[in-house]
Amino acid sequence: MDILRAVGAKVVVCPTDVEPTDPRSYYSVSKRLASETENAWYVNQYDNPSNTVAHYEQTAPEIWEQTEGKITHFVVGVGTGGTVSGVAKYLKERNPNVKIWGIDTYGSVFKKYHETGIFDENEIYSYITEGIGEDILPKNVDFSLIDGFTKVTDKDAAVYTRKLALEEGIFVGNSAGAAIKGVLQLKEHFKPEDVVVVLFHDSGSRYVGKMFNDDWMRERGFLEEEITKASDLIQEHQDKPLIVVRTEELVSHAIDRLKKYKISQIPVMDTSGFVGSVDETDLFRSYVEDKNIAEKPIKEVMGKPFPIVKANTSIEEVSKLINKDNQAVLVELENGKYHIITKHDVISSIK
Repeated sequence: MDILRAVGAKVVVCPTDVEPTDPRSYYSVSKRLASETENAWYVNQYDNPSNTVAHYEQTAPEIWEQTEGKITHFVVGVGTGGTVSGVAKYLKERNPNVKIWGIDTYGSVFKKYHETGIFDENEIYSYITEGIGEDILPKNVDFSLIDGFTKVTDKDAAVYTRKLALEEGIFVGNSAGAAIKGVLQLKEHFKPEDVVVVLFHDSGSRYVGKMFNDDWMRERGFLEEEITKASDLIQEHQDKPLIVVRTEELVSHAIDRLKKYKISQIPVMDTSGFVGSVDETDLFRSYVEDKNIAEKPIKEVMGKPFPIVKANTSIEEVSKLINKDNQAVLVELENGKYHIITKHDVISSIK
């Protein structure tokens, strides 16, 4: 988006978790903007046959010539379908035995539709991988030319995008990571003498704030870090202060903090240290029993204090302390500060 704005474009951000026919979808918005904007052209890359023709006339002949006609497999991410269909048509005209494999993502309908002919709306959900997969059937996807699909997870696509840059010096985008992981998933289909061509679509420069950003990867649980102890579990929020409530504050104050910071548990303190805890479930239960609870002091409704562990306490020990009677653990760091570990932190550490 920054690159588009830099060259003078007006960027309109559309939600991805809406139906294609929804007026807010990028399909609908792009059509509307084209009709409202003077001299505008609606590319319609999904259904415009020029998409497929371009790859039939240009991309495919280049592949055929550079492999001297020895290509046995073509592997590529499938989004609009122009690349896979155009290249597949050309290659199969010259050698019907060339196998065409499409890379799909979880949340897309392509793989199941290709295998069963069923457009399963239950397969559709939001995903992170960009450039491949769809919740529609573009006219440019010619399923009759594709021999099979393999699906790649969002995490694998992101991890292998980084691997391509770090290990191969190839700085490409997210769909490329999915493509190379897909090749590895398909390895049993290849023989040593085969000539397998995998196509990478775009530049890594579009993803410096995403797959190539450690914080972005960490937030989604994609960063391959070894998480073994309590201090590892708080990496996402260790730069934020611990939210607490005092014994003499009102329940309404705790409720305000739960809502403001979008948290579920708060440690309770007095001048001696941590003396209790407040949990949203307990507060809700207390409120049902007594509507006037909001004006009562915290000390009248607080539960037991959260257990406190050292920074090097193992995840296994931390996990044992979190149960139905105790929703969180406090970790004491070497600088004397404390942070909270919740079920969410433990679950997020599961790779």
